[in-house]
Amino acid sequence: MARSRHAAGGLRPDRLLRRLVELLGPTGSAARQSLVALGFNSATSFAAGAMLVGFEDTWTRLSPMLILVPAAIGLRGNVFSTLGNRLSTSIHTGTFRVSFKADSVLGQNLLASFSLTLVMSVILAGFAKVLAVALGVVQHVSFLELAMVSALGGILGSVVVAAATVLLTIGAVRFEWDLDNLVAPTVSTLGDVITIPALYLAAQLIGRGNVASVLGGIVVVITAVVAVVSWRTSLDLFKEIFRESLPVLAAALVLSALAGLVLQKQQNLLHVLPALGILQPAFVSSAGALGGILCGRIATNLHIGSVEPTLAPGAEARRDFSLVFGLAVPLLLFNALGAWLVSLLTGSSGAPGFGWLLSTSLLAAIVTMAFVAALAYYSTIGAWRFNVDPDTYGTPMVTASVDFVGTMALVVVAVALGLI
Repeated sequence: MARSRHAAGGLRPDRLLRRLVELLGPTGSAARQSLVALGFNSATSFAAGAMLVGFEDTWTRLSPMLILVPAAIGLRGNVFSTLGNRLSTSIHTGTFRVSFKADSVLGQNLLASFSLTLVMSVILAGFAKVLAVALGVVQHVSFLELAMVSALGGILGSVVVAAATVLLTIGAVRFEWDLDNLVAPTVSTLGDVITIPALYLAAQLIGRGNVASVLGGIVVVITAVVAVVSWRTSLDLFKEIFRESLPVLAAALVLSALAGLVLQKQQNLLHVLPALGILQPAFVSSAGALGGILCGRIATNLHIGSVEPTLAPGAEARRDFSLVFGLAVPLLLFNALGAWLVSLLTGSSGAPGFGWLLSTSLLAAIVTMAFVAALAYYSTIGAWRFNVDPDTYGTPMVTASVDFVGTMALVVVAVALGLI
């Protein structure tokens, strides 16, 4: 029994506290790197939340646009977090070189990432349209218009996120940072902040004659050509990433779009409880980033042999769990406080008090983080056991699932507490 208690002690409160203390100590460099990136992620996500609430009229006028928003944000994170995780693994295994040639590791990863962005953006538009029709959401825009907005907004956002990911990777090589601790929160940050205004800008073309429909038709044709070329390319790594990523990104889009459906159906939430609307991007982004950190660390440790793909997590995996849960504690407080302050500074009406917002965030986080930890571990080791790249499969499944689970948790808790 003593042995059992010790084995289960990786997640005891005293060990979580010790992890938090280590943030300020000499052994906490990985945690400090992650906490800085996560804090920046949350701070900028408040801006994304403010924009989500501020553009409410646009989402209402162009229904079912709101279904696209969480999925488009998630797509950016899924594509480029996995890009960062793959590059991190190549750094750890000694195969990475800074080269933008088409046949280099970096070049093929970038080509695959942009190809997947375009293809999945158009698929997202189609799925959002089908989902809206099936569930009776009021229709104001056509599929071609949705495809144009989704693809154009996706590419605009991806250019910035890709550049940041590459710069972060080069910095990791030069300054010996651990990319696993940085890429997920950084990409989540930029995905939140860039995607919403990019979609908003693209949406401004709707209603200007037939411009949006014509552009949408051109986008669909180009996307079909890109998909065929990417599937049949002679660049082995590019082809492998593209083919392996399609099914998992498609599954991720379904889950993220369901989160958008929750927002579309509960659109009055943005008006009645703007603080909760401001909190939503930071909440799901933080949970997804924490899951991405966990996926990246476990995947890298699988590659270098310090973690075994066992049903019960080993000692090294449990240490990663405790690190992530320890990071979640200050992040939870920061998110609730930040969302409340932003709602006050922007003059949002109907905002609940800080205590209510913190209670909602806390209860929703307990459910969400338990889900994140389990899915991050088992999706990563599951991919490893099936001989596919865990960097490609783990993070997208976690971040997309968190979009839906986290949003549902916030809404359900808000209803249970009588806030809605």
